[in-house]
Amino acid sequence: MRSATSWWIIALVIFLLDLYVFQALKTVSQQGSDRGRQAIYVTYWLVSFFTIATMLSFPYLQFLQTSKIFRNYVFAILIGLFLAKLIGSLFFVADDIRRCALVLMNKIFPLSGAQYMGPEGQGIPRSTFLSWLGVGLSSTLFFSLLYGFGNKYNYKLIKKKVVIPDLPIAFKGFKIIHISDIHSGSLKEIAAVKKGVQMIQNQHPDLVLFTGDLVNDRANEMDPWMPVFAEIKAPHGVFSTLGNHDYGDYVKWDSQENKIQNLEALKKVHANMGWRLLMNENVKIEKEGAILQLVGIENWSDKARFPKYGKMEQAMSGVQPELPIILMSHDPSHWEAEVIPKYPQINLTLSGHTHGMQFGLENPYFKWSPVQWVYKQWAGLYQTEQQQLYVNRGFGFLGYPGRVGIMPEITLIELM
Repeated sequence: MRSATSWWIIALVIFLLDLYVFQALKTVSQQGSDRGRQAIYVTYWLVSFFTIATMLSFPYLQFLQTSKIFRNYVFAILIGLFLAKLIGSLFFVADDIRRCALVLMNKIFPLSGAQYMGPEGQGIPRSTFLSWLGVGLSSTLFFSLLYGFGNKYNYKLIKKKVVIPDLPIAFKGFKIIHISDIHSGSLKEIAAVKKGVQMIQNQHPDLVLFTGDLVNDRANEMDPWMPVFAEIKAPHGVFSTLGNHDYGDYVKWDSQENKIQNLEALKKVHANMGWRLLMNENVKIEKEGAILQLVGIENWSDKARFPKYGKMEQAMSGVQPELPIILMSHDPSHWEAEVIPKYPQINLTLSGHTHGMQFGLENPYFKWSPVQWVYKQWAGLYQTEQQQLYVNRGFGFLGYPGRVGIMPEITLIELM
């Protein structure tokens, strides 16, 4: 009952927002024909009432155990509509404040004749301009989110050359594939995922490293995907670590024992695929008598809402500081919080976790995502003195079933 009440409150908020945005819609459509305006108004309110009806049906859809993937699509569309209207309303509020200020100024200074656009005919009224701007940005955001549905399997290969001081000659040109955040519980299209796996294998990597979040919550999410990801192979092996979602912390379990059993089952999934799961431990990769040290730590985050299961002191036990070291740590906040100040001997840290928020802008000269307001290092290569961090944008997706501007990533790192 409490859940249903919450949805009614949300629906009321959406309806009030729709009323407010509708006033701006009338402003931008006032130059159209009567029939055109009528069609716009009818369409707007049909979408609005459909949105509200869907919101109110959500508790019952969950009760009927409707497909989780279907719910994610519906919820993404509803959130997209809400955010689009909310962003547009910021411009409408600005215009309302401007007009209120003008009214107040005219009452205080009746001779000021406050006019923004000058005599009629010298430009569109500012109210119309701001309304158009708000509607334009709202529409752009919403249709970008719809377009992003088609990008969730649009894997991009990103190549990076990483210089490690005093790297043995045997490891010069050593190729490492780095992937992260598969989130198998969100995946659906096997053929599309197989293409991503084939893209990995086509690079003929020497080593493959996976930095956590194999599942959303439960180990059995991997049941249909184990044969697919078991195809990932490399001469020097496939190594993996755990991410925050792998522990089952975000789902309610019947007992603590069931939660523990789920984690043990997930460990077996890694093993059955031929992936060596590193749990606060390290291994040595040997090539032509030279050694590259690989350290894998459980999830360790500097953010309060994410767990600190990792134990660096244990993971670094026996590591030789004079030899090159690569650390696999799911959460990139670990790098500045503990790795840099305490373990300067680590040459390269590989992380994931952020997904680049699956939303942003990126080109060779510029990248932006809202996630950067939470994570200073959120995508790509970072360096401070002799230490480097690479944050993978994620292979899969979570929540929003799509990608806008920040594509799913397969990273090819070449050691130099």
